[in-house]
Amino acid sequence: MSRKSIIAFGILPAFALAGCSAAYQEPVSAQAAPMGAAAAAEVQDLGTLFENYDAQQLALSPLSKAYRGIRDEDYDDWGDFSDASSVADQELLQSTAAAMRAEYDLSALDAQDALSYRLFDAMAQRSADRFEYRKNGYVFDQMNGAQSQLPAFLINIHRVTDAGDAAAYVSRIEKLGPALDQLTAESRERADAGVMPPDWVYPYVISDIENLLNSGDANPILEDFSKKVSAIELTAADAGDFEAQAQAAWSGSAQPAYERLLAEMKRQQAIAPTDDGIWRFADGADYYKALLANYTTTDLTADEIHDIGLREVDRIHGEMRGIMKQVGFEGTLQEFFEYTRNGDQFFYETREEYLADAQAAIAKMEKALPQWFGVLPTDPLVIKPVEAFREKSAGKAFYQRPAPDGSRPGTYYVNLYNLRDMSKNELEALAYHEGLPGHHLQLSIQTQLGDVPPFRRFGGVTAYSEGWGLYSEELGKDMGFYTDPYSDFGRLGMELWRACRLVVDTGIHHKRWSREEAIAYLTENTPNPDGDIRKAIERYVVYPGQATAYMIGKLKIMELRQRARTELGEKFDIRGFHDTILKSGPVPLSIMEENVESWIAAQQ
Repeated sequence: MSRKSIIAFGILPAFALAGCSAAYQEPVSAQAAPMGAAAAAEVQDLGTLFENYDAQQLALSPLSKAYRGIRDEDYDDWGDFSDASSVADQELLQSTAAAMRAEYDLSALDAQDALSYRLFDAMAQRSADRFEYRKNGYVFDQMNGAQSQLPAFLINIHRVTDAGDAAAYVSRIEKLGPALDQLTAESRERADAGVMPPDWVYPYVISDIENLLNSGDANPILEDFSKKVSAIELTAADAGDFEAQAQAAWSGSAQPAYERLLAEMKRQQAIAPTDDGIWRFADGADYYKALLANYTTTDLTADEIHDIGLREVDRIHGEMRGIMKQVGFEGTLQEFFEYTRNGDQFFYETREEYLADAQAAIAKMEKALPQWFGVLPTDPLVIKPVEAFREKSAGKAFYQRPAPDGSRPGTYYVNLYNLRDMSKNELEALAYHEGLPGHHLQLSIQTQLGDVPPFRRFGGVTAYSEGWGLYSEELGKDMGFYTDPYSDFGRLGMELWRACRLVVDTGIHHKRWSREEAIAYLTENTPNPDGDIRKAIERYVVYPGQATAYMIGKLKIMELRQRARTELGEKFDIRGFHDTILKSGPVPLSIMEENVESWIAAQQ
């Protein structure tokens, strides 16, 4: 979201984004006091400036605290989701950056502080460049929005280890009402100004809401609360009291707010546009340019990105024809796509089979990691299916990072709503991307970087994180995996998917393609099943620009690895190269290049 990453520019934090890590970047709540030059003058070192910035964020962001495993007096709250919160976030970020520039001489800093300075400066600039467009973000859509994110937060993040935690959970159910009303009002204001997702989005959002409303006391929130309360030491009477309080909070506050949200979504559905791209906004071209710059950390234009996509699609198609020859398939590439898209042998019959094979793939990969990485993840990784209440609208897979205190493992979510959307051929590549050596390895290492400022440990750069995830898929082949040619075809299919994203994302938002045109392009050029294709295009429509980061980031990592191999020859150490990429934490691609060039020079 990741961060993305702010969903709807600060309205909600990015929870796990389907199909990617969404490297969670924490929001700042409203009313944060800006840090001016006077405050900075009292700072003794740059690290303290960043610690103070982080403290102001955490003090006013209950969700950020919970993601980090912090449970304090704010553990019962959601925070502020208003536009005023977004403005306060921006003021805090920009005033801190201004104080940093005024009080510190970049040339006088040591290497680590200089890197932190440059990263914070770049983060502030990217945020400033796109902030004026924040009202163009969709508050509710099938990928993002409180209708599913807040229940998912309670289920996956809110821990209950004692009566105090249980009381905080009840309070959060009670406060769901005001939080939803605040977001509903913001969505209504944007809709009245003409900022709405296309009309086909609304049935997904409405489905999420109705799934919660129609389940009554058996809804996922109350079921989760009951399960968590039953696992702690309470008398039967106290446990019963808590459950009664939770039910009352749901029926008295959350449920009516969901009903009001449902009515607003139905109102908007009746007046929603039919065009898909953000080109339809008055400032759509500039908005999209800002998004591409933010996600890719480059100055590539939409046309340049589109052309890179076409080039990569042609390359991967050529490699796929090699797989066709290997397995003895006679026919066109499109006929091979159809064969792998519909053959029963390429899909699982049960969820249990899929989960077991995914776990086995991760286990094999974990054993091989020490030969390829000097720094290894310290957090456990678990694989879970997406919860039933949101599996219809969620994407096919995503990752949730671990808590820094070890209280929550890294979690690889797979969406098993429709097993025909989850090909056996793609299982390995998907597991390597989301789990090991992809997002789990990268984010576990990042989270445990104890000697860097918090914004580097807990923030993100989409092209870096998603570029690493995609690079990890190909790295699996270098490591000797994908022994089944159909699995290797699945790997190429996943890479092809990301190449096509460059084409269809720019097609939709720059070249004014319709959703149907984009679906037709993926159908013609990829082996993915129809449901997978439709869901992907629908994601790109509501999440403009983000999907371009994967291939742009991966291509840069591959370019740098080849440069290092060429310049170092026998001195090239793949473990050292990977550690150079990972130990900095997320960085823009230009700084990644500088880091690798410095490493090459040091090896020479």
